[in-house]
Amino acid sequence: MVFKRLLGAFGVGAPSVDTVLSTSRIRPGGLLTGEVRLRGGDFDAGIEHVTLGLVARVEVEHGGGEHDGLAEFLRVPVSGPFTLRAGEGRVVGFQIPVPWETPISEIDGTHLTGMALGVRTELAVAGAVDRGDLDMVAVEPLPSQLRVLRAFQELGFHFRSADLEAGRIHGAYQELPFYQEIEFHPPARYAGHVGEVELTFVASPSGLEVVLEADRHSGGYGGGDDVIGRFQVGHEEALRVDWAGEIDRWLAGLSHHGTHHGMSHHAPYGHQPYGHAEPYGHQPHGHAQPYGYHPEHHEHRDGPGWGAVAAAGVAGVVGGLVLGEVVEEIFEDDDEGGDGDW
Repeated sequence: MVFKRLLGAFGVGAPSVDTVLSTSRIRPGGLLTGEVRLRGGDFDAGIEHVTLGLVARVEVEHGGGEHDGLAEFLRVPVSGPFTLRAGEGRVVGFQIPVPWETPISEIDGTHLTGMALGVRTELAVAGAVDRGDLDMVAVEPLPSQLRVLRAFQELGFHFRSADLEAGRIHGAYQELPFYQEIEFHPPARYAGHVGEVELTFVASPSGLEVVLEADRHSGGYGGGDDVIGRFQVGHEEALRVDWAGEIDRWLAGLSHHGTHHGMSHHAPYGHQPYGHAEPYGHQPHGHAQPYGYHPEHHEHRDGPGWGAVAAAGVAGVVGGLVLGEVVEEIFEDDDEGGDGDW
């Protein structure tokens, strides 16, 4: 595949490139390491740059429906200009910090249905750019995130699917312009209270924000809305929290709250400045300490229009969305499988 795509970009006898990762599994906030291996073709080639990007499939609302697009959310140059001689072999090593908000794609060695992430290699030669080399990568949860995920298993929830939604979570300090939703089916004992429950993590070096969205359309009280629960906690503290107990109490208490708690406030993506949120002191059960433990009901997610996302661009190591390619061309077999555990 790489060789054929390079022929299309640079012509017959052009250089070839392959990227070898030190590990196919990483964690949010960790390091992505490996090397880019180049082989000269039939002629000397002026390499302008070698750049790596983390890409993922993201759903974007457009025209009343949802469409998949390819999002490059990490873009790092690993080499500047040099001349690659005919037939020469050259290796470029790299070590790249992974964003803390990188979505999870694998738990206990099992791929999450709906998730597709990879590392794409971009090679520029004499003004032509080829993005043909792509390596799949699995992102495992942090220990703090795994504790929350385990709690859903303990409570009898079944994983359904996961996806990435373009937009921002209202009130969260969020760097990436999309968020992950991990969707669960509830066990029988929650029937009549909630339908599906969606879990979102917003991780940072300091801690973890856990956002739960419970669907009450099947709840039987005529509310027809979603209710949001938020928990903010440090990574070490998250390992000591009884998450099963906290989630169970939150779900059990949904019937005691009026329908107005779940009403969403939507603001355009472009109106959300980087890292901006309403002060926590203005919200119920507000953020009293830097990373205390704060369950709450809150408004949820602000989605962008297509134009706002397409115009976002890439800035620095943690960039915006670059949407354009159809992801199925790259992640061909990702949608196999169905409901069940991880």
